[in-house]
Amino acid sequence: MRSTGRRRTGTGPDTADRDPAIDLARFICLVLVVVGHSMMVSPVLHPDGTVTTENTLALQDWFEPVIWIFMVMPLFFVTGGVTGLQSWRRLKAGGGTAAQFVRARLLRLVRPATALLATMVAGLSVAALLGVDQQVIQLIATGAAMPLWFLAAYLAAQLNIPVLAALHARAPWLAIGLLTALVVAVDCLRGALPDLANINLVFVWCAVQQLGFLAADGYFSRLSRSGLLGMAVAAHLLLGLVTGLGLYRGNMLVNLNPPNLTLVILAVPQLAAMELARPVLAPLAGIRWVGQLLTLAGSRSLTVYLWHLPLLAAMSGLLLLAPIPKPLSGTPEWWWSRPLVVLVLVLLLLPVAAAFGHLEERTTAARAFRCRPAVAGAAVVVVFIPVADAALNGLSLGLLSAGTVCFSVAIVLLGGFPLRRRQPNWRRHGRRTIASGLK
Repeated sequence: MRSTGRRRTGTGPDTADRDPAIDLARFICLVLVVVGHSMMVSPVLHPDGTVTTENTLALQDWFEPVIWIFMVMPLFFVTGGVTGLQSWRRLKAGGGTAAQFVRARLLRLVRPATALLATMVAGLSVAALLGVDQQVIQLIATGAAMPLWFLAAYLAAQLNIPVLAALHARAPWLAIGLLTALVVAVDCLRGALPDLANINLVFVWCAVQQLGFLAADGYFSRLSRSGLLGMAVAAHLLLGLVTGLGLYRGNMLVNLNPPNLTLVILAVPQLAAMELARPVLAPLAGIRWVGQLLTLAGSRSLTVYLWHLPLLAAMSGLLLLAPIPKPLSGTPEWWWSRPLVVLVLVLLLLPVAAAFGHLEERTTAARAFRCRPAVAGAAVVVVFIPVADAALNGLSLGLLSAGTVCFSVAIVLLGGFPLRRRQPNWRRHGRRTIASGLK
């Protein structure tokens, strides 16, 4: 069996046995998502004063086959399955409970999202008071919808890890087979019941996450390089078959929302490619400055993901109002401006990550905080009310406000806001005695 290149980093239970290749793969995925979105968001101001957005990249004829390579969302969930299963096993081995795991995962995702929503509510409310056009405000608000659909899907997958891990331990291949069958069943019924397709936000990403469980247990690292290559080729042939027959669209952006079977199939070659690249990824991640970059980026990755589209939408909205020449979407001038857009976006993300990135850190170790299952369940329900609404219907200023309130309530329920505790009487008395002696 090939070496997986895993190493121990950090000192806490949640940082032990980190896999540098996984960390580097996740970082590459994040970079591709940020750069890709910078080539998609293109607001258009029409002569009648209306504002719309165009997905410039998706309108290119050459883009459809390319997106098969650069649609990295399945790999996000594969790597999330690897790290999530390892984290749950460490917690469980130390006597932790499923409720504690749910609390830790929920706070890790919801606290940064609350900061984003609160900031957007404040900023857009001020913009409305200053007389900014409502269409521009709605454009910026809609920019937060895409990160939040990911939050909904990722939360649904991660919060199910204790249950799915138990099923995986009993019958790993049966588990992924059942989830894939549910995905196919929903796909078959979506023509008659279109709203049913949204259930695949859970089934698809849980199935992809289950591939991460298999990877965490070394099922794929035991394969030879020719075996991994054959697996990738077979998956792409299957993907070509189902799209060639017209069962699914060939455009993976269309297949993303709501997700369908094509994304489960696409996850297989992406996983194989990551395993094939491990001999390169692991040594590269072992370089000191690269490792430091991965540690920093990993501790702020969710903040970057959540904020990059709202910042991009805000920047685009302000450019519409600015009296400067604006190249038409898709023109050579527009494409040449993309590197500058990415650079400005990165510069905007740096202070945001510095200001809000600490919210991704855990307030307490998962095992150190007792969490009742009923409380954890109530927090999940409160969080998913606005998240599900945003994922299905898009965002408005009112929904942003409701989401901020719901997320804050969930954080309070889970004890995620560190409140200053009253000091014991003897300690307060001792300090008064010392202070009086110094006078």
